[in-house]
Amino acid sequence: MEKLNLICVDDQREVLSAVLQDLAPLKSWINIEECESADEALDLMDELDSEGGYIALVLSDHVMPGKSGVELLTDVSHDYRFLRTKKVLLTGQATHQDTIIAINRARIESYIEKPWNADELRALVTRLVTEFVFDKGLEYTDYQEYLDQQVVLNRLR
Repeated sequence: MEKLNLICVDDQREVLSAVLQDLAPLKSWINIEECESADEALDLMDELDSEGGYIALVLSDHVMPGKSGVELLTDVSHDYRFLRTKKVLLTGQATHQDTIIAINRARIESYIEKPWNADELRALVTRLVTEFVFDKGLEYTDYQEYLDQQVVLNRLR
């Protein structure tokens, strides 16, 4: 079974803790990492990649000190090692222009406004990680019981 990683990035500890709590049921098949800045996330991605881990998804806040979430996700989308990594912007403060940049430059898969619905967040993460497994050509049967079954059916057709 390949090591799948989800990286959650938010500079506000209480928001990050809430996201981690909502995603905790997925820990049985996804390694969930937390970072409080874009630079920390990029360093962690380098480390996980060098260990042979897969970065399935990066879920990032937008407004953070230093590098914004859109800048982080743009960096991820331009790094050849992470071309298949799914990207989600989770924020309550992005402007219309920020959102356009996130879609056009960072090629995000989804935009979620704060506050989020926990069930919808877990469903989205499950769907995107399932898509990542197929996009990377990983052995999906290792994760069969956890994957989004609709995505599996669509990919097997």
